[in-house]
Amino acid sequence: MNMQDLLDKAKDTLDNAKNTLGLEPQETEAGIYIPSTSSLKIAAPNKTNYDHTNYDNPYTGDKKIMMVCTEEQYMTMENGNKFDTGNHPVEMMVPLLHFKKAGFDVDVFTPTGEAVKVEQWAMPKDDDDVKQIYSEYESKFNNPNSIADFVKNDMADSTEYAAIFIPGGHGAMLGLPEDKNLGAVLRWAYKNDLFTLAICHGPAALLAANLDSPDRSDKKANQDDAGSRDFIYKGYKMVAFPTAMDKQMPKIGYLPGDLTWYFADKLEDLGVTIDNKLASGQTHQDRKLISGDGPLAANEFGKISAKALLKALN
Repeated sequence: MNMQDLLDKAKDTLDNAKNTLGLEPQETEAGIYIPSTSSLKIAAPNKTNYDHTNYDNPYTGDKKIMMVCTEEQYMTMENGNKFDTGNHPVEMMVPLLHFKKAGFDVDVFTPTGEAVKVEQWAMPKDDDDVKQIYSEYESKFNNPNSIADFVKNDMADSTEYAAIFIPGGHGAMLGLPEDKNLGAVLRWAYKNDLFTLAICHGPAALLAANLDSPDRSDKKANQDDAGSRDFIYKGYKMVAFPTAMDKQMPKIGYLPGDLTWYFADKLEDLGVTIDNKLASGQTHQDRKLISGDGPLAANEFGKISAKALLKALN
C-alpha cells in the first residue's frame, strides 16, 4: 500500500467516524447543507431560556422598533458548499417576546422588501412562546417593509422609531454589510440618538455604516461622505459571535466549510473592541449600542434592551 492509499484510507476512516458521531453537515439538496445532528443538539435546543419577565410600566407611546432582517438564504463557503441560513429564530423571537411585554410595536424590514429568511432548522420545537410570537409575526416576515423605500421616501422626516434591532444567524452577513441604504439608516439612527441592538452575527450589518450614502454619485461627494469621517462605532465595546468560534464551526459540522470572511475582524479593523472570546451568553451596553454574543444571550439581550428603551422613553 503506497502513501496515497494510506491517506485515502485514513480519510475514509475519519469520514466514517464523523458520520457515526453525527459531525457531518446534512445535505438537504445538491450542494446545500444544514448543520450536523450533533451540532444542532448543542446549538439549537428545543426550548429557549426565555424567562417571562414582566415590565412594571410598559410603554404606551408611539415610538416603534425597526427590525432589520436578511432576505438572503444561501451562504457560499470557501469550498463552494452552500449553507442554508437566514436569521436565527431564537435571536429574533426571544427579544420580540420581551419587546411585546414591554409595550413596543416592531416593524420588520429587509433591504428590498423581499421575504425574511429564517433558519427553520433552529426553530425550538417545544417552545410555545417562541412558536406563538413567530405565528404573530409571520405575515410581517413574509411581507416586510423595504429599507430602500424607507431611505428614499420616509427617513428624512421620520420620528417614529426608538431603536434599530438586528438579529443574528449567519444570514446577517449576507447583503446587509454591503447595503448602502442600511448604512444610511444606521448613521441616521446614530445621529438621532436611537438605540442600536445587535446580537450574534447581527453586528456584521453595522459594517454598512462605513459605506457611502446611496444618493452620492459623484466622486468628491463620496469622499466627503465616507473618506473624511470615522466609523460611527469606532471606540465602542461590544460582544458578538467571535471569529475563533466561527473558525471551529466546520469541525463539528455546523458549517459545511470555512467562511470566506469574518465580520468580527472587520469591525475590529474599524476600531470596535469585541469584548468576548466565547459565545456563552454575554451581553454588553456601550452608550446606545446594545449587543449579545449568540442564542444563549437572547433572553438577557431582549431584557436589557427593553429596560433601556423604557428608561429612555418613559
